[in-house]
Amino acid sequence: MKTDTGAQIALGAMVSGNEGEDMPKGSAELTNARKEEIIAACRKLYETMSFKEITLKEIGQQTSFTRTSIYNYFETKEEIFLALFTQEYECFSRELDSLCEQQESLTLDELASALAHALERRPLMLKLLSMNMYDMEANSRMERLVEFKKAYGDSKDALDRCLKTFVPGLGEQGRQTFLYAFLPFVYGLYPYTKVTEKQKQAMQEAGVSYVYMSTFDMAYDFIRTLLGGLQ
Repeated sequence: MKTDTGAQIALGAMVSGNEGEDMPKGSAELTNARKEEIIAACRKLYETMSFKEITLKEIGQQTSFTRTSIYNYFETKEEIFLALFTQEYECFSRELDSLCEQQESLTLDELASALAHALERRPLMLKLLSMNMYDMEANSRMERLVEFKKAYGDSKDALDRCLKTFVPGLGEQGRQTFLYAFLPFVYGLYPYTKVTEKQKQAMQEAGVSYVYMSTFDMAYDFIRTLLGGLQ
């Protein structure tokens, strides 16, 4: 993620003007810097607050310009979260593409390990996946939703390229079977591996037996088992 320089923030402050301003006139770089600052503020708040607790007012207090100015870039907090989600997918795609570029071949164990580590390094992406995406998408404009879907599609294509590179014997049908088992699986990975003490206590009192696993261990076991079954 890009970081704002002091000059960018100072310039942004001059352009923001008063409450209720129109879209600020400036370069594309300035607009992107403003968007990045808003997304970064949301990312920081989400480390300690829940989606429900975070408001546009809270996000505005973390930026160098007025809360009303946020509406020049995002109409709802759901759009900001969707932009954050988009960045996470973009980072995930880059990591998968890098894997294909740096490695000529991998065993099934090595590929499962590499993919599991890639997921392990994206806890925010997994956390966002576990949210109610229907509401997030419903409260975002089509242009923002299209940006997000493109990032999602790129990550799906990057994963498919990994399969083509490292498991060429799968074929098109095998890759499709893997993708549409893997993609729904990651939606539930975060709540199954990030368990609070309160949740653990409730499971104990309910008498529910449960094996607590790390993100890497659960993802590795799933990916390796799936790939092995498709070979």
